[in-house]
Amino acid sequence: MSKKVFVKTFGCQMNVYDSERMTELLGAHGFAATSEMGEADVIVLNTCHIREKAAEKVYSDLGRIRQVKTQRRGEGKDTIVTVAGCVAQAEGDEIVRRAPVVDLVVGPQSYHRLGDLIARTRAQSRPIVDTGYAEDDKFRALPARTAGKAVTAFLTVQEGCDKFCTFCVVPYTRGAEFSRPVADVEAEARRLADQGVRELTLLGQNVNAYHGLGADGRPRPLARLIEQLSAVSGIERIRYTTSHPRDMTDDLIAAHRDLPKLMPFLHLPVQVGADRILAVMNRKHTAADYLRLVDRIRQARPDIALSTDIIVGFPGETEAEFKATLDLVAQVGFAQAYSFKYSPRPGTPAATMSDQVPEPVQIERLHRLQAHLAQDQTSFNSGSVGKSMPVLFERQGRHAGQLIGRTPYQQAVHAPAAPSLLGHIAMVEIAEAGPNSLSGIIRMGGSGQA
Repeated sequence: MSKKVFVKTFGCQMNVYDSERMTELLGAHGFAATSEMGEADVIVLNTCHIREKAAEKVYSDLGRIRQVKTQRRGEGKDTIVTVAGCVAQAEGDEIVRRAPVVDLVVGPQSYHRLGDLIARTRAQSRPIVDTGYAEDDKFRALPARTAGKAVTAFLTVQEGCDKFCTFCVVPYTRGAEFSRPVADVEAEARRLADQGVRELTLLGQNVNAYHGLGADGRPRPLARLIEQLSAVSGIERIRYTTSHPRDMTDDLIAAHRDLPKLMPFLHLPVQVGADRILAVMNRKHTAADYLRLVDRIRQARPDIALSTDIIVGFPGETEAEFKATLDLVAQVGFAQAYSFKYSPRPGTPAATMSDQVPEPVQIERLHRLQAHLAQDQTSFNSGSVGKSMPVLFERQGRHAGQLIGRTPYQQAVHAPAAPSLLGHIAMVEIAEAGPNSLSGIIRMGGSGQA
């Protein structure tokens, strides 16, 4: 392959999956992946629109890319600059207007056409914007999945969201909920397992709303899909993210109790702890609903570790309402959490609300919240010291003779180990705990257990 492609990924795990698929797709068109932007014939920015100033970060990168493209043109080389992902979907033609260096804008539902779009761009020498919602199944149009030497892999099973939380752009950038057929997901899982993948993380913007069709043409819930994937030879562990409390059904809760390959770790965003703010967010659950759900999950799987997303400073949030969030955090005791200050997303209802919370107040509240969350995470990790835990080793560590893996509870573990243990599970006695990782000593060889 003489042509090269450079892909930069912003944001969520689904974008990581999409970037891998775009790289594989362009490989079928004769492009080899490169980590050096300056040698790339095609540059792809796979963008995310969830976080604050996401679009501005893309435009900043495009300013630097313009210099690379100019330098390559001086060397007689063409460069196709592509903006993909959710910023592409949200901004569309505006990207080409603001950044003439861009040759192609392609939304998340159209990237399976990327190879053909690049060829068209070259042929007609003018920018192309493709942000429509394709009628065909993009997943079936993509080439067969390759995992390289990866031990873990993301597998998108669901896209889009029908919930319309007032702060969120996903329904506008990813569209309505779509679930892949069970047979297609299973076939991709088997290919990954054959290539050495041992852990799958099933992805969806609202993954527990999964309703893909089974062999009989009837929809299957996520719990049934996980049960079927548990039978795939070679797959030792299964996870899923991101979930919505409203779709945490009884059968899915039971799956955490009954399916050994389903890991005891659940990311379950709550967003805030104040009922009035939850209602304005259109979350359709109360703080009490969430706490009752947590109790039900823990009754089914007492050792489960919970993670969450929390927003501070949503429009109209009072100090008392922020303290309600702190109270909920104290009651649940999250093992991990992602916390952010609210920032308006253009096109969402919350962006036009009049009672925006001043940024200094948001920052002060975020610092207080993160202090509580950090204490909980440190406490959770410290509780692992002295225990022997099954660790799936994923990659080489920073130091010679060291491997890095993860416990069933998604904790990173460093341990002295031979490279032959990569892709295997071994019992590790945890000796030390830091705020973000554990370290330990292997006490048993590899096994097939979680």
